Order: sequence, then C-alpha cells, then structure tokens
Amino acid sequence: MNENVGVDKKYATALAEEQGKSSLSSVTQYEPLQDTFGRTFDYVRIAITEKCNLRCTYCMPEEGVDFKNGEQILTSEEILRVVDVLARMGIKKVRFTGGEPLVRKDIIQLVEGAANTPGIKAVHMTTNGIIFPKYAKQLRDAGLTGVNISMDTFDEAKFFEITRRAGVEKVMESIRLAQELDFPRVKINAVAMRGFNDGELESFYEMTKDNRVTVRFIEFMPFDAHQIWETGEHFLSAETMIRQLKEKYPDIELASGTRTEHHIFQVPGYKGKIAIIPAFTRSLCGNCSRIRLTADGGIRNCLYSDQEYTLMDMLRSGCTDEDIVLKFRKAFNDKAKDGFESRKKTAMKESTIEFKGRSSMTQIGG
Repeated sequence: MNENVGVDKKYATALAEEQGKSSLSSVTQYEPLQDTFGRTFDYVRIAITEKCNLRCTYCMPEEGVDFKNGEQILTSEEILRVVDVLARMGIKKVRFTGGEPLVRKDIIQLVEGAANTPGIKAVHMTTNGIIFPKYAKQLRDAGLTGVNISMDTFDEAKFFEITRRAGVEKVMESIRLAQELDFPRVKINAVAMRGFNDGELESFYEMTKDNRVTVRFIEFMPFDAHQIWETGEHFLSAETMIRQLKEKYPDIELASGTRTEHHIFQVPGYKGKIAIIPAFTRSLCGNCSRIRLTADGGIRNCLYSDQEYTLMDMLRSGCTDEDIVLKFRKAFNDKAKDGFESRKKTAMKESTIEFKGRSSMTQIGG
C-alpha cells in the first residue's frame, strides 16, 4: 500500500478486501461509494484548470489569484485514470469544470477519454460560453452530452460589471449553437442577485418558451477572497424566487430534473424548464450525489468544506487503483450531514485532517 494513503486500521482492512477482489478479475469492479448517511455518489465534478478568462466578482478578487499550472495540476492521463477507477465504483456522470475548462488545450481528449470509459453514461461541461463556439462541434463529436452555460444578465454593461470583461453576445451565441448541435442537455446557470439582475428574471423565464433549455437560478453564494458566505446585500432566497415564479405563472407545473435541481418547473406549452437551486440555503444536501476533484488533485466531499484529501502525490508515486478507491472511501466516510455541519468542521480546523483554504471558486470548480 502506498505510504501516502494514510488510512487507519479500518481502511487498511477494507484495502485488503479490495485487493482480494482484484485477483478475481483483470478489471476490478468496486462497491459503490457511500457515506455514513446512506447517500450514494455517482457523479464527479472535475476541475481541470484554475485559469479563467473572466473575473466574476462573486468568484474571485479583482486582482485575480495565483493560478496553479503545469506540473501543479493533474495531467490528462491522471484525470482519466481517476475517472476509470471512479467508474468502477459506480460513478456514471462526469462534469468538467474550471476555472474555464475550455482554456485547457487537451479538453477534447479529456472529453473523448471520459466518454469512452466503460460505465460512464454522461459527460457534461460547465463553461462561461466565451470561447465555446470555437470548440462546440468538436466537443459534440468527442462525446459531450451536456453543457451548462453561465450567464447572469442580458445587459452588456451589467455583464461587464459582474465579469469585468465583455462578451454577452458570445454567450448568447453559445446558447444558440448548443441547441443547433443538438446537445442532449443545454442549461443556463444564472446567479440570482438582489439589486443586480432580479429585474431580469422574467426575461430568463421567457427563454424557456421557444428554447429546449433549463434555466437554473442559483442562490447567490459569494466566494471571493473575503469568504463572505454570510451576506444579505445581494441574497435572493430560493423561497422568494419560487413565490415570484408562481405569481408570474399561476398554472406552472412541477417538472422532472436532476437531484441538484431541487425545485424545477415548466410553464404549460413552453419547451424548456426553470430550476431554482438553493445553493446557500442548503436544503438540497440530503440528495447530494456529487464528488469534487480540484485541478491540483484535492478530493472535496462538500462545497462548504475546506477539508481535502490529496490524490496528486499518490498518483505520482506509484499508487494502486485500490489506494485511490480507499482514499475516496476515507473522504466520503468523513462527509458531514450537510453544508452547515461542514462549515462548523472547517471552522474548528481539526488537527487530524488536512484543511486547505481556497481564495476563489475557480480553485474548487464549483
């Protein structure tokens, strides 16, 4: 067993069991990844870069951050090895995030590799849409099955204010192109902010009339260098958004969606759907099914936790697949009940756990 795994006796026993299974088949299938609350994890979000071509105010400080690159981030071979191991643990969906994933030069190869991994049923990407048109056809051909495009406003001046860059027309072009190329899943991520874009919510609603897209309103959850998690200035609750939505469309109906889309609706006769995600309220934690892997190889079991379990050193020092399996099992055995408990644990900064604070959402991957 690799000395960097650092598992206790319980996990050493589990490792022996995993290794025993490996002798039965050249391609070992592992037990599903679960936590102590009975949640099963079948979805991994992999940040493949910290770099981004925008500087959104709720994501990072104006001066930016010191992005890791080169040997400081996982290689494509390392990423795809982890995807393969996770697929054998029952993970079915991969999402590539960043930063902006499309600034990574091997993005097409990563998508193709994940899509061709046995057991992986869906490969998605979250992008800001600025350079998506350049790669859209290649991504579709490589096997990308879904794209989430971030757009918080239709107004160019507001777009510049929030992103510190121009480009709203490029984002709109990306939304149109994703539909033209017949991506199975096209979603628009809009961070709802009181006093900034709350006057545009109806325009977003109406996008679903003639477009087969899901517009997803995400509660404002600032993650700049100041870590202002508890702020009321721009916060617009999921409860308020649902009430306003029902006032606008009294006959709106419940619709089906992913577990992340905790509240999802469809206006009768409209082609698309509207989802409201309580990211800050955290009422969706009981349905959590996601794993996060940072660009520099850190496993995070909750967005609200600074607790990390590092894979990079293991991957670069000859670890076995079983070592990787046990690292994930350790991480998710330690997962808290919800985001509130995760924050409490982080605040305590327990000396027995590796804590790594991040100064920007771009360093986590969302």
